Amino acid sequence: MDLSPEIRQKLLAFQRVEITENHIYSRLAGTVKSPENRMVLERIAADEMRHYEKWRSYTGESVAPDHAAISKYFWISRILGFTFGVKLMESAEEKAQGGYGQLVGVIPEAEAIMKDEQEHETALLGMLDEERLRYTGSMVLGLNDALVELTGALAGLTLALRDARLIALTGSVTGIAAALSMAASSYLSTKSEDPTPTRSGAAGKNPLKASVYTGVAYILTVVVLIFPYLVLSNYYVSLACTLTAAIGIIAAFNYYIAVARDEPFKSRFLEMAGLSLSVAAFSFLVGFLMRTLFGVEV
Repeated sequence: MDLSPEIRQKLLAFQRVEITENHIYSRLAGTVKSPENRMVLERIAADEMRHYEKWRSYTGESVAPDHAAISKYFWISRILGFTFGVKLMESAEEKAQGGYGQLVGVIPEAEAIMKDEQEHETALLGMLDEERLRYTGSMVLGLNDALVELTGALAGLTLALRDARLIALTGSVTGIAAALSMAASSYLSTKSEDPTPTRSGAAGKNPLKASVYTGVAYILTVVVLIFPYLVLSNYYVSLACTLTAAIGIIAAFNYYIAVARDEPFKSRFLEMAGLSLSVAAFSFLVGFLMRTLFGVEV
């Protein structure tokens, strides 16, 4: 087929994306323990190679993979989970392939190929079952409770105590005790659930693991929120940094969930951020009133 230079360059770009993703999926398949997940990743890798060969049949030219992208998405997947990594990669591919429409009418089967690719890959990605995503509910429990409770406590303590080190000490004791309490509650609530197997046949949530995910998420949040009070002497600046960190944690976690589980980002982010900031503002006011009414000086 006689292709225009523009269409040819577009096809070569698509080839590069497909062969790159083939390498990424193949490398990831060799790292996962679950036979079901490995099979899914290997099938997607084979699909990417088939897509590459299809476009090459039109260009008649081989294309090398993008080694920087291979390393980038491979390590993102290893650190943050393969489900997050591959879905982030696929979303980037969809944006990059916005010019697919240019091929319709030029290459006869282009539209059918694109539809098959999208539907097949979407179905395969939906089959992935990763342990950490099964425990996102536990992580949300730990994160949300820590953000709401501790930002509120720190805001109230800031007005009541007005001493950065004392606020940090009191907040740390409160946070650690609350983390242990939440972990225990998560263990008991998960133990009472019906252990329905996941779609890949894996067992349901383990109560001990659920409590660990909840407790660790809580404690890590406590460390981040307390940190400004340990390094800054001005307690008002510390509070501002803590609230900023809280918003950052909420944004980062909700972005992760939005990508990995195909859930809406904006509504979840606004809900969590609004709740945390509202409690902090109310607690700040309570701290001010308590200090004024009782005349406590620290």
